Formats: sequence, C-alpha cells, structure tokens
Amino acid sequence: MGKVIVVASGKGGTGKTMFTANLGATLAMEGKRVVTLDMDTGLRNLDLYLGLESNVVYDVNDVMNGVCRIKQALIKDKSFPGLYLMAASPKRPDGEITPLHTRVLCQKLIEKFDYVIVDSPAGIDDGLAIAAGGAHMAVVVVSPDYASARDGEMVRSVLKEMGIEKIGFVINKLNMDMIKKGFAPNVSEIVRTFQKELLGVIQVDENISVSTNLGAPIVFMQNTYIADNFRKISQRIQNF
Repeated sequence: MGKVIVVASGKGGTGKTMFTANLGATLAMEGKRVVTLDMDTGLRNLDLYLGLESNVVYDVNDVMNGVCRIKQALIKDKSFPGLYLMAASPKRPDGEITPLHTRVLCQKLIEKFDYVIVDSPAGIDDGLAIAAGGAHMAVVVVSPDYASARDGEMVRSVLKEMGIEKIGFVINKLNMDMIKKGFAPNVSEIVRTFQKELLGVIQVDENISVSTNLGAPIVFMQNTYIADNFRKISQRIQNF
C-alpha cells in the first residue's frame, strides 16, 4: 500500500505547489509510482507547474461526484515516467465535498501508487480539512519570516487535531542576502523553530521561477544543487 502526503501552508506564496510538483517528479525519477492530486479548488496551478494544462479533461471533483472514473482523470506526465496528475476543478463545486470523499479517493489511489501527494489550499479552513482527509503525513511549506513561521505552527496544530502525527517542515525561499543585511531571521533562528521536524531548506533561485513558468519541474535539470537538494528532502520524507 502507498502513502498519502498532504502539502500545506499557512499562507499563500510560500511555494507549496512548486514543492509538490518537484517532490512528485523527484520520487518518480527514483522509480516510484506517484500521483499529484491538486485539491486547491478554484485556484488550480499544479497542472501549469507540470506543463499539463492542455491535457486536463476531467478533474478531481468530477471523480468525487461520479462524473468520470479515476482512470479518466489521471494525466500521465511524459517527462517523468511514473508521475501522474489529477487536476483540481477550475471553480468551486456546487455539490458537497467532504474529507470522507478525499479519504475514499486516496484509499483507491494507494492501491496502485506508491505515493499520493496532495496539494492543499493555503490556510486552515475547510479546504485544508478536505485536502488532508486521507493523509498519512503532512509537509508544511513555510517562508523564512516570522509571520509564515507562526502560521506554520498553527497549521501543525490543526493537522494534529485531524489525527495526523507525522508532520514535517520545509523552509522555502531562503535569501542569504536578506539574512546578512538583517532584514530576515537568521538561519539558526529559523531552523530552531522546526528543529526536529525540519525536512529541508530551499534557497531562492531564479531558475525555480523560470521552471514553473515553463511548466517543467526544476529537478528536470539533473546534476544541479537544486535537484540534489530535492533528492535529499525526498529521502528524508521517505524515512520520516
């Protein structure tokens, strides 16, 4: 049986969707069968980050409402054998979607996939509860600032209330120039906040922005420090 990982954040703009796409691609390159599940209904972007937007016919809400079968909504990523996408709906559904719907869907997906990576909406409202409905583990993506760190702690608290015990953190968009100038918390201060649960740190790099705009995960550029960093984060997640 596979593992379901929900990727969450306390606020938008932390790089949660970028992380989901690159974690999925990294695991796929390691020989795992992976499906990335976009649960950010109404604000879907994961299809753009993977360069699969023109292939979307059915979405996750179509599956949950019985409009199509799971197989019809799965989109294969040709660049990364073993990686699939199930896109979010471009608009909020009229029907009622609950955490139970997500749990049932994830239970079916892990029968065929090693990992289901769920990209959740930012924040701690019902969207997070629905996205995390079938999760065994959570990764909270934060940016290196006090507000994001505090929001991340709140997300951790909410996820624990949902019964998710394995919760790790990734610090994204670390800007060493800002830290040296005293405009951002220093590295040791940030790391200390999430000490035991820290899965990795990702530095600011314009190549990441370029890759997301091109719809090609940055880990596609192998033999780079970024790809190596994601491999290390992937290993920590698998061993967490």
